[in-house]
Amino acid sequence: MDFVSDALLDGRRFRLATVVDHFTHECLDIVVDQSLRGEHVAEAMARLVAQRGRPAAIKVDNGSEFAGKVMDRRAYENGVKLDFSRRGTPTDNALVESFNGRLRQECLNEHWFLSLRDARSKIEAWRRFYNEERPPLHWRGEPLRNSPENTGPKRISRCRRRSESLPADGPVIGGGSM
Repeated sequence: MDFVSDALLDGRRFRLATVVDHFTHECLDIVVDQSLRGEHVAEAMARLVAQRGRPAAIKVDNGSEFAGKVMDRRAYENGVKLDFSRRGTPTDNALVESFNGRLRQECLNEHWFLSLRDARSKIEAWRRFYNEERPPLHWRGEPLRNSPENTGPKRISRCRRRSESLPADGPVIGGGSM
């Protein structure tokens, strides 16, 4: 879980709270509002728990929205561990940071947002596209990178075959920032 900010066409700022499942890499929710406080985050988490069940832990940074009493109390009441990343180390939450980069590149930088309602609509449409129309490789029947059937010498030869089959001028997947 992390935050991103952007602006409407008229210059008013808004924030997004992104929630990504670390196991499936699915974006569970993107909460969009003018300002997001601990109460907003706790309400969004309560909705997700009602829909999908209680997670064992939530990986968060040390922002005031997560470190405040509201989020701490809700996590304690529901038996959920808040797993705080170390200060100044965005690599502790690399999956969400990568997702946020993709969100910015593919959605926020591609659209003008006329109003908060327009921003919510376009961002939700992109979230659905991200989850449903272009899911990660392991959702398409490919094994996870660290799964038992994808380790050892087979993994190396499988990776070599994939890279050899890419066109020389094709896209580089996983290189640089997403």
